[in-house]
Amino acid sequence: MLFNPPSRSVFLNKSFGILLVLFGLLCSSAHAQVFTRQDSLRGSITPERVWWDLNYYDLSVDVDPENKFIFGTNKVGFTPLEKGPTRMQIDLQPPMKITAVRWKGQEIAFESEGNAHFIILPKKLKTGKYSEIEVDFAGNPKVAVRAPWDGGFSWKQDSNGKPFVATSCQGLGASVWWPNKDHMYDEVDSMAIRLTVPKDLVGVANGRLLKTEQQKDKTTYHWFVNNPINNYGVNANIGDYVRFGEVFKGEKGALDLDYYVLRENLDKAKEQFKQVPMMMEAFEHWFGPYPFYEDSFKLVEVPYLGMEHQSSVTYGNKYLNGYLGNDLSSTGWGLKFDFIIIHEAGHEWFANNITYKDAADMWVHEGFTAYSENLYLDYHFGKEASAAYVIGTRQRIRNDKPVIGQYGVNNTGSGDMYYKGANLLHTLRQLIEDDELWRSILRGLNEQFYHQTVTTQQIEDYISEKTGKDLTAFFNQYLRTTKIPVLEYRLSNGKLEYRYQEIVDGFDMPVRAKFGDQWEWIFPTLQWKSSESTAENVEFDNNFYIKTRALK
Repeated sequence: MLFNPPSRSVFLNKSFGILLVLFGLLCSSAHAQVFTRQDSLRGSITPERVWWDLNYYDLSVDVDPENKFIFGTNKVGFTPLEKGPTRMQIDLQPPMKITAVRWKGQEIAFESEGNAHFIILPKKLKTGKYSEIEVDFAGNPKVAVRAPWDGGFSWKQDSNGKPFVATSCQGLGASVWWPNKDHMYDEVDSMAIRLTVPKDLVGVANGRLLKTEQQKDKTTYHWFVNNPINNYGVNANIGDYVRFGEVFKGEKGALDLDYYVLRENLDKAKEQFKQVPMMMEAFEHWFGPYPFYEDSFKLVEVPYLGMEHQSSVTYGNKYLNGYLGNDLSSTGWGLKFDFIIIHEAGHEWFANNITYKDAADMWVHEGFTAYSENLYLDYHFGKEASAAYVIGTRQRIRNDKPVIGQYGVNNTGSGDMYYKGANLLHTLRQLIEDDELWRSILRGLNEQFYHQTVTTQQIEDYISEKTGKDLTAFFNQYLRTTKIPVLEYRLSNGKLEYRYQEIVDGFDMPVRAKFGDQWEWIFPTLQWKSSESTAENVEFDNNFYIKTRALK
């Protein structure tokens, strides 16, 4: 997902200062947020969720752009993990409605409590035995106000007046438009998607297109996802699309790259999308094989900025480099690539392959993916370009609240999860001092947690184990507080005296200091220390995300 737009208004709006103040007030209010039962029903693993394992979705959706109406059926395949419970939670948000639920062809009862609906099974099911329910639904789904940040359905038109429709729902939840088990901890193993649209339009969803069926005035597009997929990664895109594509020779063989763009933008897309194989080459180098070869890779034009929908990444960056033509780092390096292609595709590894279990750990998606932007630069333009870019993005870090949110209530932490997350990873790379080891860790994460949902603690433990360093205090400092380490220093008789302030217990991260022409490691703590080397001036390595304060 993209970070919230106020942080980039500095180059879009001269009233940035006012916006920032207002945003700060909103963030302060968020600190005092009172969570409701609906928050818990959405954000926790409830008793009505925990007893069954999600296996399969067979989703059919008929879309009527003229009336902004959808209806359909979702067949939910599941396996009981225990015998006894007969209530199962399925989520669907108003104004969408569940119109019927069936089990073995017979309608069964359900009870609704806001966004949560509790299906009443007629009997206790046998542990380990696969079963299915069918859920019919219909309604006018929430219209996206500011997609993708305030998502739902985007009902737009192209320049020829034809419908141009797309979904986006991270954070808000996939249940804003279709019924599902709307919690990230349990991903479906595979999924069929049938998208029925007006006959003169094309319907694009996730996975591979198996076939199309023509009716009198409609066409149904049959898509299939072979791999596990998170709910918000499921999408529906409808427009006057034309398709072109190519084959990328990747680490696991031939990978189909397919592009669906508005007919009017075909020529621009053919030029701009030359960056896609460049992206794939760089990310396979750093992160390992693309995680969804079986489902191909698609880039699909949409009427909003873009989103990381699995194997169906959506694009709306107006065929410009940078972020809508702007450099988020203010260094010039951000104009060397199309931000949406690189960032949203980076999520295929961190978000779609490795997925957070709880929204509080969303930095696992966004921190690593923001970091992927400068790794793309590293691969194609060199290490200095990469470092300049990520350091340049520090201007966007607010330190308004901790990166990690509150667990169990669908609560994300600060928007700093993007570039504070990227800078903590860049700092960690400096500590390791071994780029091949660092690369093996990034690739190892995608191998160890392949197609899995994870916690922050699992990520921290893996990195600590592979580096041979106890990184507990390091992660606590940057993820769980708003404090940035302050390195206080002074020169006394040519020697450097230094100490840390604003640190958590146990934080003792070394940094590099330059004495004359010589770089050396220093090891600050809360206590004053003195260097062995002498110099008239000292410089600190800006690759470390710390603040420095010169004292007399």
